[in-house]
Amino acid sequence: MSQATRILAALAAGLLLGILSAHLAWAPTAVSVAEPVGGLWLDALRMTIIPLIVSLLVNGIAASAEAARSGRLAGRAVILFMIVLWAGAIMAAFLTPLLLDLWPMPAGAADALKATLSASADKVGEIPTFGQFVRSIIPTNPIAAAANDAILPLIFFTTVLAFAIIRLPEEPRRHLTLLFQALADAMLVVVNWVLWLAPVGVFALAYVVGAKAGASAFGALLHYILVVAAIGCVVWFAAWPLAMIAGRFGFAAFTRAVAPAHAVAISTQSSLASLPAMLRGSERLGVPVAASGVTLPLAVALFRATGPAMNLAVAIYVANWYGIPLGPLQLAAGVAVASTTTLGAISLPGSISYISSIAPICLAMGVPIEPLVLLVAVETLPDIVRTTGNVAMDVATTASVARRAGFDAGEAGEADRLLEEGNWGQ
Repeated sequence: MSQATRILAALAAGLLLGILSAHLAWAPTAVSVAEPVGGLWLDALRMTIIPLIVSLLVNGIAASAEAARSGRLAGRAVILFMIVLWAGAIMAAFLTPLLLDLWPMPAGAADALKATLSASADKVGEIPTFGQFVRSIIPTNPIAAAANDAILPLIFFTTVLAFAIIRLPEEPRRHLTLLFQALADAMLVVVNWVLWLAPVGVFALAYVVGAKAGASAFGALLHYILVVAAIGCVVWFAAWPLAMIAGRFGFAAFTRAVAPAHAVAISTQSSLASLPAMLRGSERLGVPVAASGVTLPLAVALFRATGPAMNLAVAIYVANWYGIPLGPLQLAAGVAVASTTTLGAISLPGSISYISSIAPICLAMGVPIEPLVLLVAVETLPDIVRTTGNVAMDVATTASVARRAGFDAGEAGEADRLLEEGNWGQ
């Protein structure tokens, strides 16, 4: 049984047992035992967040900079990747609150769920003024920022440090990047230990939710899945306009080209496993291997198109769940952190990347992270949208960059015509 399946099974079992036993005499005792068990597991997970995101972000920025310097095609691809990532996060900052206003969480579910977890909106504190927000971006003490979970200034310092490292001579640059890589690897070992115990922690927390919130918990989780998946679908479907406008490919041609990669993505939930199908799809669009062989592996290594949008949507959803008002400054901080931390989440297992990518966004926006330990259990379904959206955007950006760089435009146009006519074998 996979890790995601074990966590999902623990969530379902905990909720069902909590609902069924809510009115029994021993339920309060069970809740009093389950709450600290779940809390301990959550604290173990939280202790890995700061060192993990710092080390992963340094490595991610170093890899992106190295790729951008390796050639004009790779440099153009990295620029387009960054544009898509930031555009997706900005879209989510506007669309997610609108979607939650039009289709709010089921009545009573938010209050019932809020009462089940120890997090409180009281932890958020005062909303800073614009001047306070700007002053807070640069930390006077990066270590204190890390100790106080001040994520935005910590990420600013880490980003500056990463760009400083890549400007060093080769020998010290290599030593420092290896140091941060070793730190990231060690923290991933710790995270895997913690996640090995995830079914216990999730079961304990889910039992408390089931006992206190009842069946409304299921409706709230389904609502969450649909809202976050809808934001991911916007990024996914945006691959078609990008391919049609920037790459000048037809709608049907692009659809047919990415269909096999979509099939692999849905079945495996892995962009890496979809790489051969993406290469073949790019070839059918007329993109030569000289271009796709550079850009597609780079996209798989550095680019998660749906990441910033869906991660920010999760943070906004939790804020809405807790009734936390999010002003322009909080949303701006969320956009910046979501667009930046995705560089450090590439190639991580789904459960790890979920926590390491979304927890910093929540902390930067003043949103409790306690609900994430329940939401990660149902991430399997939104993850399908994440992977298919990433795959479509990988092919779209590859085709667009290749066309704009002048790679065999005539050959690409001929392939486009053949695909529109359905002549796959020609």
